[in-house]
Amino acid sequence: MTTEPAGTASAELRAIVEALIFASPEPITPRMLFKLLADEPKEDVTAAVQALKTEYDQRPGLQFVEVAGGYQIVTRPELHEWVRRLFHERSTQKLTVQGLETLAVIAYRQPITALEISEVRGVDTHGVLSTLLERHLIKIVGRKNVVGRPFLYGTTKEFLIRFGLNDLGDLPKIEDMAEALGFDPPGRLFEVTPREEMLPLGDDDPGSSV
Repeated sequence: MTTEPAGTASAELRAIVEALIFASPEPITPRMLFKLLADEPKEDVTAAVQALKTEYDQRPGLQFVEVAGGYQIVTRPELHEWVRRLFHERSTQKLTVQGLETLAVIAYRQPITALEISEVRGVDTHGVLSTLLERHLIKIVGRKNVVGRPFLYGTTKEFLIRFGLNDLGDLPKIEDMAEALGFDPPGRLFEVTPREEMLPLGDDDPGSSV
C-alpha cells in the first residue's frame, strides 16, 4: 500500500476495512481487524474505521453501527419493513410474548434462576427458557450459591446483536424496551433484589461451554 502518515486512512485501506466488516457474518471487533491487517499501523486501521463511520452517517440506506463489541454495516431501522418483505420473515422466527417477557426479565435481572424468573412472571417458564437457549439468546452462566445450586441464566452476544446493543449498558429503560417490542413487562420486574453469590460452572455441567 502507499505509505501514509500514521493515523491516515487511505482510500485502499478504507475499502479493505469496509469489505471485511461487510463480509463478516457477525460484528467484527477492533482486535480482529488489527489481526487481519497486522501489516498496517493500528492508528491507520482505527482512522479507516472512523472515516467509514462518518461516511455511512451520510448514507440513506445503510448505517455503520457498533454492536456487541464490534462493527457491522446494516440497513437503517426505517427500512426494516422492506427488508422483511425480501426475506418473507416466518412467524416461527419471531419470539412469542412469553418469550419476550422472559428475555426481558433475564436481560434486566441477570444472573437469575428459572425459579426467580417464574416468580417475576407469575408462570412456569421452563419451556420458554428452552426456546431462548436454542436460539442462543440466553445461556447458563453459573450456579446460585444456595441449596440445590440452581442454574443461573444470562444473555448472550447473539442477544446484543439481535437487539442492536453494544453492551448491556446500552439497555433502554424497561418501559421503553417493552413498548418497542410490543408487550407489557411483568410488574415484579421493576422490583430490584440484591444479587447473591454465583458459583462458576464445572466441566461436567450442561451448558458450561455455551
